[in-house]
Amino acid sequence: MKQTLKRLLVEDWITTLLSIPLLIIAGLAGAFPKINKIVAIPSTLATPDAWISVGALFLIALVALYIGNRLLSRPLRGLFWSFVVVFAVSLLAQYIAKLPRIKYYGFEAVFFSVIFGLIIRNCFSIPDWLKPAVQGEFFIKIGVVCLGATILFRDFVTSGAAGIVQACIVVTCVWLFSYRLSLNMGVEERAAMTLSSGASICGVSACIATGGVTKVKESHLSYIISVVLIIAVPMIYIMPPIAKWIVPMLSDDVAIQNEIMGAWIGGTVDTTSGVAAASDMINDAANKSAMIVKATQNVLIGVVAFCIATYLTSKGGDGRLHRPSFGLLWEKFPKFVFGFILASLIFSLLQSNHIFPDWDAKKLAETSMAKSFSTFFFSLAFVCIGMDTRLKDIISKENRNILYSFLGAQCFNVVVTFVVAWLMFGIVKPALGW
Repeated sequence: MKQTLKRLLVEDWITTLLSIPLLIIAGLAGAFPKINKIVAIPSTLATPDAWISVGALFLIALVALYIGNRLLSRPLRGLFWSFVVVFAVSLLAQYIAKLPRIKYYGFEAVFFSVIFGLIIRNCFSIPDWLKPAVQGEFFIKIGVVCLGATILFRDFVTSGAAGIVQACIVVTCVWLFSYRLSLNMGVEERAAMTLSSGASICGVSACIATGGVTKVKESHLSYIISVVLIIAVPMIYIMPPIAKWIVPMLSDDVAIQNEIMGAWIGGTVDTTSGVAAASDMINDAANKSAMIVKATQNVLIGVVAFCIATYLTSKGGDGRLHRPSFGLLWEKFPKFVFGFILASLIFSLLQSNHIFPDWDAKKLAETSMAKSFSTFFFSLAFVCIGMDTRLKDIISKENRNILYSFLGAQCFNVVVTFVVAWLMFGIVKPALGW
């Protein structure tokens, strides 16, 4: 009994269990709309309701942190005031990310969280009293499980056979190319896996999810995410004119042109907000195609995370792959990845069985709430990561190689996605009537 309890009292299990009440709250968001207003990241701090939301988020995270530290036998002394600072910095980052101009450019809260954390770490001396709540990995795992509830299987099916085939081909080809290129450039294996997931799937969310699985260095993870977000900005403005110039040469059918342009942009721009902004510069039809393709690729986060976790679990101390027993696989496999997959499965089943009140809406209240929780905990995590990272680590030679690898992978992504989008939406789909 004691041995079983000891196995359960580890961070993976505890963070997964702490995510359950959050997912229950998210699941009730459609039936009780007031929950959405109370437990939501405010876009302004000028109203009493906004500060009620701030207080609710603060209380939720603080309770989770206290319970988690208690179960993990970590010291509780000084936790409150340390968390107050982490939360305040995270709130500032999320507020800035909500500003219309910032949101338009696609910079997410985690980017500003890292920047502010780096400023605190490198411009000031962090006192001991500020350290107890600096637990980036703890917050990331809760955020990843909540992220699972936003990945619905309907998004995979909505795109049709052409979109599903494109997503699978593009993600596989780009991931493998990026991974091999990164290794050849001297990037450490776990960083290469994280970078490849960001380049091939959906940017920040994929980086965070796979980064939690690979246990990549925090300095590498924060740098990869910063690169993903920065490169996404020029692509928002570069991709639409390129698509308008090239795609009409391939087909005279305007509807087919819009589908190809949308699929191309949806598969190459690495942030969801960036995809929305770039495709909207073309027209509504291209925007719809781009968002569907983007959502389809997002579903593959769990698949890739599962494959990476299985691969790393099967790797022995000699660096070679071994065939592990089921018991060994279960023992070493990151449990929060199962939490992520289970959350996705449950919310998808609830949606498909019309249990969610607004099940036919494009954006469910339940998944929106889960996304808010995910974003909130990711922001807390990256404040902590910034506080643990020295600028010396950011400008290291290996990080420069990460930049070059990502740029190479992104160029490959643009070409491959264009070819696949043209084949699937310009030739195969019209020919087969999908």
